[in-house]
Amino acid sequence: MEDRFYLLKVRLLDIEPEIWRRFVVPADITLDRLHDVIQIVMGWHDYHLHDLMIGKKRYTEDPDCPEDGLEEGNYYLVDLIKRKGQKFSYTYDFGDNWEHELVLEDSRYSSPDLIAEIQCLEGERACPPEDVGSVPGYYDFCEAVKNPDDEEFESMNEWYDSFPWYESGFDSERFNLDQVNSELLKYMRWSRDRYKGWYRSE
Repeated sequence: MEDRFYLLKVRLLDIEPEIWRRFVVPADITLDRLHDVIQIVMGWHDYHLHDLMIGKKRYTEDPDCPEDGLEEGNYYLVDLIKRKGQKFSYTYDFGDNWEHELVLEDSRYSSPDLIAEIQCLEGERACPPEDVGSVPGYYDFCEAVKNPDDEEFESMNEWYDSFPWYESGFDSERFNLDQVNSELLKYMRWSRDRYKGWYRSE
């Protein structure tokens, strides 16, 4: 098919102020690759299971866990989401249960400023840390790390700083668009098609 792009907005539900991103993907992206892109633009680290719900159907990389679903790598977004304004959901980490809402804002996006097939255009606020304990845990964490008088101030900051991929000191307002797009460019480069697979075929 000719190049066609979707403009999507993803937002993390149940948190105020809102944490959100606006990004562009090829319309014919597979759902497993869409998952990868959501992870990068939001700032997650793909440690946990996830699924996408489109209509009444569930798509995931592991259809047997925790319940029946469809293999996401077999489906293209353009075949399932077609109308401007159409919404669907993405859940990450079935323990913390981070619920995201995605909406198709433009089904034929075009802009001279688009420099890559996958690109984040804008967003606000930092993604919660992994394993912080869902929405209540995130609110408690945010209160603790910014208040030296909080009894959890030292332990929470040390816990956060112990992860090598987080910058020192959590700032809930931090969002680095250039960094996100750098990671997306690396992802596109590293996930390109290859002439040979990982293993020699007999």
